[in-house]
Amino acid sequence: MKTPPIVSAQEWQDAYEQMLTKEKEMTRARDALAAMRRRMPWTAVEKPYAFVGPDGPATLLDLFDGRRQLIVYRAFVEPGVHGWPEHGCVGCSLMADHIGNLAHLNARDTTLVYASRASQADLERVKARMGWDIPWYTITDDFDADFGCDQWHGTNAFIHDGDRVFRTYFINDRGDETFVNTWAFLDMTALGRQETWEDSPQGYPQDPPYEWWSWHDEYGEREPSRWFGDPDPDDPHDPRPPRRTEESGCCADR
Repeated sequence: MKTPPIVSAQEWQDAYEQMLTKEKEMTRARDALAAMRRRMPWTAVEKPYAFVGPDGPATLLDLFDGRRQLIVYRAFVEPGVHGWPEHGCVGCSLMADHIGNLAHLNARDTTLVYASRASQADLERVKARMGWDIPWYTITDDFDADFGCDQWHGTNAFIHDGDRVFRTYFINDRGDETFVNTWAFLDMTALGRQETWEDSPQGYPQDPPYEWWSWHDEYGEREPSRWFGDPDPDDPHDPRPPRRTEESGCCADR
């Protein structure tokens, strides 16, 4: 591995000051994007959606749990996914591992829930194994298809005014990365995420994206796998990267 130049502390500080300018530009750009989100139009949710929660049947309005805003992450923890019935989707499990104490979110009149197609009994079993303490509901109808997350994970934001519910925003694909602080921590290190799509100096360690992920209780126990499947050649919007080949040497940029 060819390392960057080794410099004095003062030279390092000078280089850091230059980088800090870029850091502040990114922070301001993120703030500007958030401001645009707050000005997005809303769209009314007209269909009555039915869920099942730990306390039984629930409507979309029930998921707010008495708060004004609701965030719903569609997680693939259900029959048919790789690892079932011991685990849910590897990527969605990684997401769930990063959900902390929700009291801070609740203090801003906002509720976060996860939703999947597994039964409540199965969800409770997987949650207990993985140590997750997240409000988690069972989808029973077209909610995921209607809100763009029946084939791939996604995070929807809602707000209500009395009994009227409105959809305000949607994030999916790499947009969900902001909810995983593992990426933020790795992005500030010298080696980065160590994935083949990254622009890193020659010789830096890199593996195909996604394939090194595992459930937190099984790292080191399984070989890397295509747990997420191969992309659909007939779907130009399929976010899954192509399989790595010896000829290409890497996966396509995500």
